[in-house]
Amino acid sequence: MTNWRPDISQLRRPAYLSLAEQIARAIQEGLLPNGTRLLPHRKLADDLKLSVQTVSRAYDELIRRGLISGEIGRGSFVQTRPKEPEPPYLPERLGELVDLSILKPVCEQIHLERMREAFGWLAENLPSSSALSFRPNMVFPRHRTVAAEWLARCGLDISPLNISLTNGATSGMTVALMSVAPPGATVATEAISHHTLVPLSTYLGLHLEGLPIDRDGMIPEALDEACRKGVIRAVFLQPSVINPTATLMSGERRQALAEVARRHDIAIIENDILGPLVEERAPPLAAYAPERTLYVTSFTKITVPGLRIGYLAAPDRYVAAVANRHLVSNWMATPSIAEIATRWVGDGTAMELVTWQRRALAARHAIAEEIFAGLPYRSHPQSLHVWLPLPEGHTEEGFVSQARLRGVAIAPGSSFRTADQGWQPAVRISLGSTTEQELRTGLGILASLASGNPEALLLAI
Repeated sequence: MTNWRPDISQLRRPAYLSLAEQIARAIQEGLLPNGTRLLPHRKLADDLKLSVQTVSRAYDELIRRGLISGEIGRGSFVQTRPKEPEPPYLPERLGELVDLSILKPVCEQIHLERMREAFGWLAENLPSSSALSFRPNMVFPRHRTVAAEWLARCGLDISPLNISLTNGATSGMTVALMSVAPPGATVATEAISHHTLVPLSTYLGLHLEGLPIDRDGMIPEALDEACRKGVIRAVFLQPSVINPTATLMSGERRQALAEVARRHDIAIIENDILGPLVEERAPPLAAYAPERTLYVTSFTKITVPGLRIGYLAAPDRYVAAVANRHLVSNWMATPSIAEIATRWVGDGTAMELVTWQRRALAARHAIAEEIFAGLPYRSHPQSLHVWLPLPEGHTEEGFVSQARLRGVAIAPGSSFRTADQGWQPAVRISLGSTTEQELRTGLGILASLASGNPEALLLAI
């Protein structure tokens, strides 16, 4: 904390921008050194007789400029030397480590064989437009028609003209956010959400507001209250198992959230990258609110990781915005990979691999059920992971460190946290990232750690 305070007499309209400028000057002049903790939003608002929202917007503007960072549970800090967030997974697999940190489907020889066959076919059948054209509309009309067939399997009835091909879900998420929320806007999401959403929102200059969840996903009343209190432009949701807690949202909850979005005229971004892998689920949110939902899905988590292609379906009101933002950020999806996806959807290979994945995941979940018996973990039969709330006394940092010391890598739950309220330390454990034998070994170590007394690591000096 610092003794420097903004000068209330120097504030001008708009107040948030004037306040941000004062703090920025103090940082530039060295009055607020790197690492200084700024006053909490409410405290500064009370001191300056401003609304909390005004102070929040000022801090968001400073985050957008790269001058401060907001750390959930700790506060806002001057950051003159930018610090990039660490991913929850290991960037590369190390030695004998059992890596349960990265989310990926179960992969065996069949996946390599199918990809080799696909590239062999592509070598003989690559259309000239896919190799030589710069114009998306010359390459993708046929692919969009097939994409509409695949989206029908996901529960979505949409025209090919409303579909963009993307280089996977991350590309689709980025384009969707850019299309519905300008810099400085607020986007709501679940209190436990996608790990790339927090840094992505920062890079796009967006304020992210994490809202309470229960066993059925985001609470509609919380979204309604957030929309009434502030200017929410969109809500980002993961209703079908891919969310960190492996929740499968009910149809009633989807309908309720769609009604709130319609009442306040906000956009919905739906991340549904597991698509038809998840059985016995309600229709997508895009089916309940088709006029305002941008629907993202892809193939990497349900067929082969190397098939980095996805679909972004947008309502008429956003089609032009999506096309423009996709053009400037990606130009277009990789045509050769799109050719493979289109062929696989048409000849049944995609669904063959989806069905194979369901069976493989059933075996992995049986292992988890056996080893984690008695532990309060959360999962779904088609989830690629389990979510393990930590027993009382355990900290995430300590648990992850102890696991790593014993040769197991896992993802800390805080990597997915977007709000403080009601937080319980937890870890995400991937089921598909290694062999069944290594999974059994890794889960056994984690079960032993969770069942035992927490112990701090001692440093050898």
